[in-house]
Amino acid sequence: MPNSPPNLITTPPWQQMIHWIADPLAFQDRYSREYGDIFTMRLGKVGTYVVLSSPAAVQDIFNQDAKFDIGRGNAIAEPLIGKNSLMLMDGDRHRQQRKLLMPPFHGERLQTYAHQICQITQQAIAQWSTGQTFVARSAMQVISLEVILKIVFGLSDGQRYQQLKPLLADWLDMTDSPLRSSLLFLRFLQRDWGSWSPWGRMKQRQRQVHELLQAEIAERRTQGDTGRTDVLSLMMAARDEAGEAMSDEALKDELLTILFAGHETTATTLAWAFYQIHQHLDIRQKLLQELASLEEFTPTTAARLPYLSAVCQETLRLYPVLPVIFPRIAKSSVKVGGYEFEAETILMASIYLVHSREDLYPQAHTFRPERFLERQYTPAEYLPFGGGSRRCLGYALAQLEMKLVLATVLSQYQLALAAAKPVKIQRRGFTLAPAGGVQLRVVSKIS
Repeated sequence: MPNSPPNLITTPPWQQMIHWIADPLAFQDRYSREYGDIFTMRLGKVGTYVVLSSPAAVQDIFNQDAKFDIGRGNAIAEPLIGKNSLMLMDGDRHRQQRKLLMPPFHGERLQTYAHQICQITQQAIAQWSTGQTFVARSAMQVISLEVILKIVFGLSDGQRYQQLKPLLADWLDMTDSPLRSSLLFLRFLQRDWGSWSPWGRMKQRQRQVHELLQAEIAERRTQGDTGRTDVLSLMMAARDEAGEAMSDEALKDELLTILFAGHETTATTLAWAFYQIHQHLDIRQKLLQELASLEEFTPTTAARLPYLSAVCQETLRLYPVLPVIFPRIAKSSVKVGGYEFEAETILMASIYLVHSREDLYPQAHTFRPERFLERQYTPAEYLPFGGGSRRCLGYALAQLEMKLVLATVLSQYQLALAAAKPVKIQRRGFTLAPAGGVQLRVVSKIS
């Protein structure tokens, strides 16, 4: 007989929900100390979730992804990304759509995008001046949004670009605190009462974004194949096994999925990287020495630097942007981590708890990039981009962007933390971000 949900938290579900929204890391710390590698949380009407954090259980989940509905488990994101998003698909439909979307994010295409990332970064930081103080996360958002607009949407100038840029930034900022993030979890707040209600404003921005994207797609359909290499153009040119192209609605929803999955997350991770690099001057010095060792600074040579890669990996380990991987809903009874779970049980592996394990990462709360030069971790031990059949499609592009932005900035500017106090983590929509965004000061320009 299948077991009942293990280690059920007895705190009232409404209290669990508030705690989860306000501080999901403290929530997980508390109950992992109390229950160990597995516990069951109840988040009111959002659902009951079994949280697992042993690599063996995580591997069981990834090995048996076909036994779970995962798109259905992401239904909470539908109001933002739309019902045609890859994130909300399951089975053959998910497999086919993922296959269609994969080419732009891998192989030779990345080399094309690498040069664009460096150019975008150069333009964004060119105006920095000695003595200037700025918020790292905001500066990285500017770069990340420009990468999305140019590389993904294929927009670099013109009226549509000028309209979309501030609109997207404004829309993304509407869930920039734990309180505002409640909109995404509490259905009773999701009422469109016009522009004076938070949800109404959010939906208004969404409609405006959809209209602009629809106009761009319609214009490109009339132009035909122009040989463009941006992700939208490649998505429009893709055909499934039956020779069918993606619909306009699917294209728009996938673009917004990439926006939410790639813009916020990359900007946040870069802000944390700058924070740790400038907290630990020995790490900064090692990075500068490695950059100086290059005979010629090119996107390709910079992206291959081992210590730079290790710094990015350690940042993603210590500061997972999402606290847990996508929920998995069991289609029938399934065995994971030594437990038998009934159909409809929702399982979630905790990225944060796996990355905090002392048996895997000694002194787990210490920033130490060298650990990634000393050993390799399995996909069940290191999972910043999720795993199994749902590993983030854009993980290679995200890692490339991180490395190239860091390399470009560090080789041109000497920066310092503008404040000595530790930076705390706070919820920002579905993601976790540095409270205050990390304040940096420009010490000098490196000639």
